This record gives sequence, structure tokens and C-alpha cells, in this order.
Amino acid sequence: MENKYIHRAVYVGVNICRFLLAIVFLFSGFIKANDPMGTVYKVEDYFEAFGLAGWIYGFVPYLIAWIMAIVEFTLGSYLLFGIRRKLASISCLLFMLVMTPLTLWLAVSNPISDCGCFGDAVHLSNWDTFWKNVVLLLASVFVFVRNRSVFKLVTDKMDWLVAMYSTVFIFLFTYFTLNHLPVFDFRPYHIGADIKAGMEIPEGVKLPVYETIFTYQKDGVKKDFTIDNFPTDTTWTFVESQTVLKEKGYEPPIKDFVVISNDDGADITEEILNSNYVFLLVSPWLEKADDSSMDLINEVYDYSLDHGYKFYCVTASSDEAISRWQDYTGAEYPFATMDEITLKTIIRSNPGMILLKDGVVIRKWSNFSLPDEYQLSGPLEELPIGQLDDNTFWTKVTEMLVWFFGPLILFIIIDLIWLNIHRKKKFVPAPNKGVNEKKD
Repeated sequence: MENKYIHRAVYVGVNICRFLLAIVFLFSGFIKANDPMGTVYKVEDYFEAFGLAGWIYGFVPYLIAWIMAIVEFTLGSYLLFGIRRKLASISCLLFMLVMTPLTLWLAVSNPISDCGCFGDAVHLSNWDTFWKNVVLLLASVFVFVRNRSVFKLVTDKMDWLVAMYSTVFIFLFTYFTLNHLPVFDFRPYHIGADIKAGMEIPEGVKLPVYETIFTYQKDGVKKDFTIDNFPTDTTWTFVESQTVLKEKGYEPPIKDFVVISNDDGADITEEILNSNYVFLLVSPWLEKADDSSMDLINEVYDYSLDHGYKFYCVTASSDEAISRWQDYTGAEYPFATMDEITLKTIIRSNPGMILLKDGVVIRKWSNFSLPDEYQLSGPLEELPIGQLDDNTFWTKVTEMLVWFFGPLILFIIIDLIWLNIHRKKKFVPAPNKGVNEKKD
């Protein structure tokens, strides 16, 4: 009797661990697939933290981001449906054996502030990430040792179909978001975001305290100073300076939205945020921007001139890069400068375009989905694209669940029907030939 209860407890425990791992891997893989460019930026941060920045070739971060999304989501699907149990349990254990020591190193050395496991959807500190991985490692060990106790949600004949569909689904979803922006935007510049409200600081809140550290060198020895003990000895040679957070405090979601006109160096932030409609062509680096849609960009600019809307190209590129872009594309629109990281946060496309109305993000377009003359057939006040998109977060969640689980449920139902028909055929009694022959 005791063995029976132990067996049942192990069975329940293994499957609880299996579903925990499945949820985490599915969520992590989906988030990476939802925002592949964000994963690319994080991969580049990791390479720089490891001192391997020279190894970052054009396609390598994209390939790594794509593989991570597909592997994590597919592995989560295997664990969820209980298919390929041995392969899934071994892969999961190996994955956690690599990631757990890695996140321990990140927690100790802190080269980057956020591991990026769940993108912008969930921010974890490096220590939180490490302890999360410790729990997942223990769960993966349990599942690996007792993988035969993992019950299946589909029959053996459906294994290949579920496995193939999961991989194809996440592959196509990653391809879609890479070309048409994230379906779920967790950044502070999402559609519907009020940039002016996001920059405000409530009264009475504690503000963060920063301190600037100055590094100087003398006789081959480097030493750090602050503004309070700044060296008066002129033989010290300046090396570098860095600003560090001394005390945590409230930070507004948006704190670096500052736009400087290239024409006269004026700050035009307020002008942009208080205008009725403003088109912003966003390009962190014009020298790397895709110019395949330059005709559509120029058409949108002409449209904005015809209807009296403001249009700016905001970039972090140099004046030389801007001149080359103007010469190559025939761009006549005005240019402005903004922080590179802010530009990468605003939109995951180079270039991309956003439409603001009184400081609120109304629409966002990637380079592959810019509006054309048919969509811009009149004043924005009278057009659908001039109004806030009413496709809510939960509507998108429902659509994703239907797209993924709908076909799988259909496959399972078909499988059950076929299995039931096969069983009935198997137990149908054969006609008694001997009796018939006697009657004859």
C-alpha cells in the first residue's frame, strides 16, 4: 500500500514539474518569437559582455535569436503534450545545465542588468533569474529521471504531427513578427501609449540618486574618484567616466524621448508631442537601413505636406550618413536626432514609421507594411489609420491561442474519431461460414 502511494506521488510530482517546464519554455520561446529584434539586441549585449563583440557578424545574432525561439517553444510543446518524452527530458536537462551556471555568472558579475529571458514582458533581476533557473533545473532532473511517468495528451500516431506543427507555427510566427513588428508590444511606446504622460513624474515620489565615477591614471595605477574627492594633482590623467545608480527611486517609463532638429539644433520635443498628427520615420542607423520602401516613404511625406501634417526622420546617424541617405533616396523631409537606444525601443524596424496624435502613439508600421496611397486617400481625421487601433491585448491573446491550439485540437479530435472507428472494426465478428455452408 505504501509503495502505491509513493508511486502515485511520484507520478503527480513528475507531471507537475513537466507542466511547469512546459509553461516556462512555451512562454519564453513565444516571447522571443514575438520580438525577434529585441532578442537580437540582447544577443549582441551578451556577446559584448563576453568580450566577443568582434564575432558578431550581420546574420549571426538573427540566427541565434531565431534558433532560441524555435528550440524553446518546440521543447515546451513536447513537454506540454508529453511527446518525445526521452528527447524532451534530455534536451530540457542539458539546456538548464548550461543556463543555470551562465545566469549565476551574470548574477555575480552583473555585466548586463537584465538577462532578457522573457523579453520586455517580464523583467527579472539577474539573481531572480538564477534562482528561477535553479528551480527549473531541479524540475528537469526529476522529469529526466522519471520521464516514463509523463502521461501523453495525444496518441503515438499523432506525435509527429504535433511536433511538426509546433515547429512550423513558431517558425512562421517569428518570420511574421520580424517583418511586421511584434504582435504584443510590451515597451513604453506601444500603440495607445501617451508619451507625455509616460514622461511625467508624480509629486512626492523618491527620485533615483546617481553618482559619476571618474577614473584617472598615474604612474600606471588607475584610481576612481567622485566629485567629492576629485584629484587636485594635475599629474593624474583622465581615463574614463561612468554614471552609476547609487539609490533606487521612481523612474518614469519614458525618460529619453528628446528630439533635436538637425537644421538649427533646436529641441523640438514639445512641438512633436503637442501637434495634432506627426509622422516619425524612425531609423537608429541610416547606414544600415533598408531602402526598399523609399518610394512609399516619400509618398507618405508628400501626403503629409498636402494635408499639413508634420513629418520628421529621427535617427542617431551622423551628418555624413544623413547626406548619403538623402543623395541615394532623394529624401526631402527634415531630419532630427534622438538617442539610439530610444529609437531601437520605439520600433523594431530599420526604418520604421509611427504616427502620433497629440503625443499618443496611434499607429506603427515596419518597413514592409508602410501605408500606401489607397490607405492615405483623405485627411487622417476621416481615415481608419488616423484612429487608435481598437484591437485589444486580450483579443490578440485569444487569436494566438486559437491559431496554435485550434488546429491541434482539431488534429486530436480527428485522431480520436479514427481510433474509435479502428477499434470498432477490430471487434466486429467475422461471418460464420460453416453455418452458412450447412444450410446450403
